[in-house]
Amino acid sequence: MRILFLTYQGFIAGSTFSTFYLARGLAEKGHEVYVGCKSDELLFELLQDTKVKTVPIPFKHRLEWESIKIVKNLVREKDIEIINAQASIDRYISMIVKKFFIPEVKVVHTRRQRPSIDSGKLHGWIYKWGTDKIVAVSEGVKQEAVRRMGIPEEHLKVIHNGTPQEKYEDVIGKNPQGLRQKYNLKSEDKIIGCVSRHKKQEQLIQALQKIKDFKTTVIFVGIARDEIELKDRAFPQTHNFIFTGRIPPHKALEYYKLFDIQVLPSITEGLSQTLLESMYMEVPVIATDAMGNPDLVVHKETGYLFQDENLEEMAQYIRTLFQDKKIYKKMAQKAKKRVLKHFTIETVIDNYEKFFQELIKS
Repeated sequence: MRILFLTYQGFIAGSTFSTFYLARGLAEKGHEVYVGCKSDELLFELLQDTKVKTVPIPFKHRLEWESIKIVKNLVREKDIEIINAQASIDRYISMIVKKFFIPEVKVVHTRRQRPSIDSGKLHGWIYKWGTDKIVAVSEGVKQEAVRRMGIPEEHLKVIHNGTPQEKYEDVIGKNPQGLRQKYNLKSEDKIIGCVSRHKKQEQLIQALQKIKDFKTTVIFVGIARDEIELKDRAFPQTHNFIFTGRIPPHKALEYYKLFDIQVLPSITEGLSQTLLESMYMEVPVIATDAMGNPDLVVHKETGYLFQDENLEEMAQYIRTLFQDKKIYKKMAQKAKKRVLKHFTIETVIDNYEKFFQELIKS
């Protein structure tokens, strides 16, 4: 197959690494793969020295002629069969190329997050009109696209994200003693992790106000303390809170070695990389029962799901994992097995390959 991936968002983000692994994997399987993105972005750099051919595209705005022309000419010259667009600007450019210049090319959009509030029925009609199919990375994303944008269910295909085992090679056997010394942590400390940009971490702090019979240390990886929005800055005195601020993804992985559990109180995850990482590294997870989280977490088997804003429920699951070692160990083992069975990057590559081939044949 001849495939062109497009994205104007090639910075440090889960979507960037997902695109990188997918494009590289399909190229290694013998397909002719191109990636169009800005030349100064991380994705462009990552793809150097791979079998993927990179194409610099400015992607200034949705109707920018220079980018449209580059994509149009590339599709014609290389006889591209599939365009897979990842984000808003490149989605529009892919549709323009198909509808006004090269109707035979198949256009697929990938949606990794919940549609924004302004993505209403008009956007939904445009996306259906301009695409052959839309991929949603979870059932939650699919249902939100149906509800918020009016996209028919049959026009959506769920293909989950995955996690590559190679990124854990330098972390799994690494001793976190340096981090323990940095934050003055003892081996017996009860440590809760939360790896995320600002996504309702206040709920975790409020839930811990209900736990007064033991002390925990919470490490918020990815945000600063001044991003937390609590009335009167009401941090419970029983517990200790650490904020790392923004750090590179490979550095964030090292923190999982410290965590006893991870809590993700987010309602916007398409398919959370941080939950995948925790589960792979056998760190039990507690997450909001929202969006793509139920695709990953089987409640009470591979983790716990709580209802948004239900602080009592979250607090109870934290207690259970710290107090019941049998449940803790069983849940950690089942979580990793689930990731290895359903959410490896090899599974993602195979699913996209099969999907693209079927689309071309149709």
